[in-house]
Amino acid sequence: QVLLVESGGGSVQAGGSLRLSCAASAYTVSKSLCMGWLRQAPGREREGVATIRSDDVTSYIDSVKGRFGISKDNVKNSLYLHMNSLKPEDTAMYYCAAGVVGSCGTGGAFAYWGQGTQVTVSS
Repeated sequence: QVLLVESGGGSVQAGGSLRLSCAASAYTVSKSLCMGWLRQAPGREREGVATIRSDDVTSYIDSVKGRFGISKDNVKNSLYLHMNSLKPEDTAMYYCAAGVVGSCGTGGAFAYWGQGTQVTVSS
């Protein structure tokens, strides 16, 4: 059974940084066609934030371009989201996702999800 476990969330002030981690079990990150990070804020729909393909090509939603970076470590079998210059509007539950259904991109769908890690940015 695929298990994705996120960590690294927390509360920061605007302008701060966080690094989210996603440890995968029963799923090989190095063989993944596409993995991603999504987020959901209260009262809003879940949205794709960033994705990374097997060839390390990345994509981001416009609101995080230049501030967030997605990466993976095949040795540690983990996915990361580096978040800089955080804004209050980045406040959300962040989810790691794998097993893309269809094309890889921030609008894509995934078969496997973690339980999420909360990020709260105060002004």
